Amino acid sequence: MSKLMAFPMYDVNRADTDALWRTIQSLLLARGITVAASPEQDLLTLWQQPDLALSQTCGYPLMTTLPDVQVVGCFHYAAPGCEGIHYRSFLVVREEDKHRTLADFRGRRAVCNSPDSQSGYNVLRKKIAPAAVNDYFSSVTFSGSHRQSLVDVGRGAGDIAAIDCVTYALLQRHEPALLAGLAVIERTPLTPGLPLITARQTSPATLQAIRDALNELVNNPEYREECSAVLIGGFSEVTRQAYYQLLD
Repeated sequence: MSKLMAFPMYDVNRADTDALWRTIQSLLLARGITVAASPEQDLLTLWQQPDLALSQTCGYPLMTTLPDVQVVGCFHYAAPGCEGIHYRSFLVVREEDKHRTLADFRGRRAVCNSPDSQSGYNVLRKKIAPAAVNDYFSSVTFSGSHRQSLVDVGRGAGDIAAIDCVTYALLQRHEPALLAGLAVIERTPLTPGLPLITARQTSPATLQAIRDALNELVNNPEYREECSAVLIGGFSEVTRQAYYQLLD
C-alpha cells in the first residue's frame, strides 16, 4: 500500500520539485517503501495524514499544531543566510527604504505569508518583543505565500516583509524580476530549518529507512543535479527537541 509524500514548502520551480520527488521515490522504493503523490489538500491536513511517509513543514506549526508527527531530520540548504540545518529570514523593503532599519518601520505596514509561519511571522514577533506585532505595525496582512508578500511590498500594498532566505534565493534564480526594486535591510538570527516529518504511525524501521534514503540522496554524486536544483546541500537527522527554541 502506497504512503503519501509531498514537498510543498520550497516549490518555486515545479519541474525541480518534481525531479526531487521522483528521486526520493526511487530511493524509498529501493528500501521497500512505496509512496504516491498527495492529493490536493490544505497543508495542515496533509501533515496530519496517518499514512504520511515524508513531507516538509515549518518549525512553528511543528511545535504548535503538530504534536504527534515524528521529525525525520532537516536538509542543509546552499543559500545565503543558511548554516548547516539552520536558516534565517531577510527583512525586505522597497529600494527607496534600503537605508532604514526595522525600528523605522514602527507604525508602517507589514506583510506576512501566514500567522503560523516561523520565517514570515514568528521572526517578526521575536524581533519586536515585547511589543505585539499588531501594536508595532499600523497593519499586518497575510498574503498566503512569501512570493506574494514580495509582490505586495513591491507594489506598495505593504512596506516590509520577512522572507525565508531559501525562498529568496530560489526566487533570485527563477524570478529575478520579482525582486527588482526591493532591498534586504536586515537578517534575522539563525533558527533550525524546515523539518522533514513523517506520521506518528511510521514504524522505527521505516523511519530509519527514510533517513537512510535521504542520506544517500545528499551523499551520492548521482543525485547532485537534483539536489543542487533546489539548493539542497546536505541532510542531518534531528528530533523535535531542536525546535523548542522557536517557542521562547
